Amino acid sequence: MTTNTGPGAGSAPEWTVRGIDRTEHPEVVRVVGEALLSSEDPAAGLEERRARWDVLGYDRFRVAVEGDRIVGATNHFPFEMALPGGPRAVAGVTGVGVWPTRRRRGVLSALMRRQLADIHASGGRYAALWASEGAIYDRFGYGAASMEMSATVRLPHTALRADAPRDPALEVELHQPGEVLAEMARVHREVAAVQVGQFQRDDLWWSRIIRDVPEERAGRSPLKAAVVRGPDGPLGYALYRTRADWEWGVGGPHGEVFVKELTATAPAARTALYEHVLSRDLTTATHLKDVAVDDPLWSLVVDRQRIAASVHTALWVRLVDVPGALSERSYAAPVEAVVEVSDRYAPWNAGRWRIGADRGGARVESTQDAPDVSLDVSHLGAAYLGQHTLSSRVAAGVVTEHTPEAAERLDAALNVPRAPLCGIVF
Repeated sequence: MTTNTGPGAGSAPEWTVRGIDRTEHPEVVRVVGEALLSSEDPAAGLEERRARWDVLGYDRFRVAVEGDRIVGATNHFPFEMALPGGPRAVAGVTGVGVWPTRRRRGVLSALMRRQLADIHASGGRYAALWASEGAIYDRFGYGAASMEMSATVRLPHTALRADAPRDPALEVELHQPGEVLAEMARVHREVAAVQVGQFQRDDLWWSRIIRDVPEERAGRSPLKAAVVRGPDGPLGYALYRTRADWEWGVGGPHGEVFVKELTATAPAARTALYEHVLSRDLTTATHLKDVAVDDPLWSLVVDRQRIAASVHTALWVRLVDVPGALSERSYAAPVEAVVEVSDRYAPWNAGRWRIGADRGGARVESTQDAPDVSLDVSHLGAAYLGQHTLSSRVAAGVVTEHTPEAAERLDAALNVPRAPLCGIVF
């Protein structure tokens, strides 16, 4: 247990950082909900959340307590997430918040420092999160590592190319999600094993994903599941809602389709699902949420300029164990470089690390040799998934390159063939 007074001295009340037990969980929910401006009653859904944590355990919760009052909290999920090199154990950081009248007193810093130390002590090498505010987490060593997009395609611009892969043996059927949960889970397990950024889902996660209550629909239909099957079983699915709308006597029907998730294990199955969600009768637009920036849709539509897309930051990645994370990563090209890392919140990472890597593996060792590149650990986390480059940060002046083209060589080695995708905020 850590005792703090925070900045401001003297009059600032003391608070401690510690774990919780089950009885304190409702108060944690209340504090985090208030910090995140949640419109939901803290008591609503409490039993569902408790059921999850009764299974996962409460040992990863950390709270800041002032007297007998909880004033801040953080937590993390134990994920198996696909990273470059294969599935790895990742701490999925969630439930971070400080009571509004206790902000700017060092509460969050102490919580994040303690959480990193706990993850490291347990042998963890990675943490990841979605940030409610982008200015918060880089100071704790997290780097904005992936971008995802939301896209809209409007009629009559929904046609797919004639050479898009199609298989007449495949059939698409529409179901209620609960009826086909096992089939969707089977498809997702296969995709999540190789799609960088995806994590494996247990039954509790699936119950959250297909949860379908009226207050979550925003005037849209109940959730639907379109499953595409071949002779050997399911090859893909799309979870989506629809919204009907008519403009009588003028424009006629202009309903919309809102795709929550579209996943497939084969190109022809993906084509079949896209043709389904892009061609529902009485609709004039299909919206896709949280898809990869290089989604195959760009290559499948007849006119890609008709896709209206907006890009947003998705996963933030924190290397909790820098040499461990770099040593087990896959590399697309040979590289030899000394990287000097600064790390305010995880001092065990700070220092110079020699990376010797090729397609066969990597060796990472502490060294006193002169660095080729110097950077904060957050920039290394931002580049770890392969979507963002160190060279761009050298150009911005926030990463220092001591050896010409060293960052470019590291970028070539860290490259991945497809953009990462998480697709769900946790």
